[in-house]
Amino acid sequence: MINRFVGTAAVILALAAPAVANAQGVPGGIERGAREGERAAGPVGAVVGGTIGGVVGGVAGILGVDDRPRFRSYVVEQRRPSYTYRDEVRVGAVLPGEGVTYYEVPAEYSSARDYRYTVVNGRTVLVEPRTHRIVEIID
Repeated sequence: MINRFVGTAAVILALAAPAVANAQGVPGGIERGAREGERAAGPVGAVVGGTIGGVVGGVAGILGVDDRPRFRSYVVEQRRPSYTYRDEVRVGAVLPGEGVTYYEVPAEYSSARDYRYTVVNGRTVLVEPRTHRIVEIID
């Protein structure tokens, strides 16, 4: 029974890894990994795929690894003013709705099209536009 579970998990990992690698952040990675894992191996696959998707999504972030330096350069070229934030700039922090200017992400960064960006304490951040929650810090 245990050997069967381990074998199933290995197959799930092999099938789900490519789809999960394209995930957008932890939430997107979990959702996509669970869907792909369930499709490949049912409920057990959904659990394993969701876990792996969360890990891979957390490493890759919303912007792809190749896009991060280009996006950072783009923001520097735009010379956006930096908002002074008293608390720690971290993923999950909620910025105020007023006093901060949120900018559209250029279309060429399609993985982040649903987000806005701003500069906080000299750091470029991606923000969820409805909640103003920081979802990624671009360093």
